[in-house]
Amino acid sequence: MTTSPICTDSIKRAASLVASDLLTYYHGSEPGQTPGILPGPPPAGDYYWWESGALWGTLMDYWHYTGDSSYNELITSSMLFHTGPPLNAYMPENYTISMGNDDQGFWGLSAMLAAEIGFPDPPADKPQWLQLAQAVFHTQADPGRHDDVCGGGLRWQIPMANIGYDYKNSISNGIFFNLGARLARYTGNETYAHHARKTWDWMMAVGLMTEDGNVYDGAHTGVNCTDVFKAQFSYNAAIFLQGAAFMYSFTKGPEQVLWKNRVQALLDRTIAFFFHAGPMIELSCETPTVILCKTDMLSFKGYTHRWMATTTQLAPFTRDPIMRALRNSTAAAVNSCRGPLHDGRACGFRWTTDGYDGLTGAGQEMSVLAALSSLLAFNENAGGEGKTGNKGAPLTGETGGTSKGNPHAGTGKGVVDPTELRELTKGDKVGAWILTAFTLGTLGAAFVLMASGSFEKLEGGATAAAAAAAAGEKKKKEKLSIWYKIARESYFFRHQG
Repeated sequence: MTTSPICTDSIKRAASLVASDLLTYYHGSEPGQTPGILPGPPPAGDYYWWESGALWGTLMDYWHYTGDSSYNELITSSMLFHTGPPLNAYMPENYTISMGNDDQGFWGLSAMLAAEIGFPDPPADKPQWLQLAQAVFHTQADPGRHDDVCGGGLRWQIPMANIGYDYKNSISNGIFFNLGARLARYTGNETYAHHARKTWDWMMAVGLMTEDGNVYDGAHTGVNCTDVFKAQFSYNAAIFLQGAAFMYSFTKGPEQVLWKNRVQALLDRTIAFFFHAGPMIELSCETPTVILCKTDMLSFKGYTHRWMATTTQLAPFTRDPIMRALRNSTAAAVNSCRGPLHDGRACGFRWTTDGYDGLTGAGQEMSVLAALSSLLAFNENAGGEGKTGNKGAPLTGETGGTSKGNPHAGTGKGVVDPTELRELTKGDKVGAWILTAFTLGTLGAAFVLMASGSFEKLEGGATAAAAAAAAGEKKKKEKLSIWYKIARESYFFRHQG
């Protein structure tokens, strides 16, 4: 079905407002605060270290799709502040004691993104984006992070003393798989692809993924990973979906056909599971009556939107179903932004209520910003400053990528050949945060609710947003008029394709 062009200017204006609102949660530039991170970690603030890495990646995509460079200097300085010299593998001293592989990995994903979208390179005397992504991957590929328990796979936590060290989970292994696929495509180095294949095969063998596209949360080493916890979170599905699309783009012949089938299976299940109501639902912790999602989980929808949008660039056969899903979901996301903060446009978490649900925070703003920005991936004229939107696939070293790499990054040595990187097989020290932020009892309750099928479904089309704000300050009215213009266009989003 032919679809009409997206209202690019309106989306850009709305995204600009949300980006500004999002950064009201950032205080790292203020005296006495830590640069580059949202307030935290708990109890000092709501946010764990990893989410700040995701924040900068979200703002990179915002720049890439809109051309607005207002935050580029902040993004760069924040990304460089936490590299953790001398390895520069995003393992800064203040956070290594509580770090998981996924925590480190989220910063690596943002560095990789910077290389792929041509984000302005750091000063020549600083670590470069590709080098930083390589360093993260190399530290996680090192044999010191692997063991034979469960036949392989990274553990959740890196330090042995951490709660969750006995858990091998999908997000840690998914980030490793994703980075491997992307580094293979960017550098042409087959060794990275080898690690990606090994990770995929392990996930399937242990039962954390299924042939029909389910991606489960994790399993415990004490029982040889036989207790697969079957809660499904959107970012687990999306990290493998996007990584599989990178592998599809990287490979040829029969292997490319294999990856096409894998992309299709993940995509079909992701849309059926998380977008069945139209707007995206974080089904394992979001119910019509109870929100069991912790602070971390409130940001998952944004990553899913972003990674699905990129999937369309790498695997064009996914474009139509993803476009339909993201348009419908974004329209509902915008309608959640009616809270009292931010001149009356604070964004909520639930996108199925046709209104604001009272749950406000950085993760919610980040998700709506990601949803709006990602819509511009489908418009060839979305970009700014000489760009043409996200019309083409992510860059590689052969197609215009300028970021410089280092085959020895993260190894602490100067003689390691990238082709001699040890094979990924087993994880000994990995990390995420779902168990720390979310007790097993709470997760169990979420799973029961998920299994019961009692989840909210959106009924009817999106409702037109209110007209201009009621009588009040003129400045507030002007800001709201732009916002409500986007909300009114929700009907357009929901009825195309």
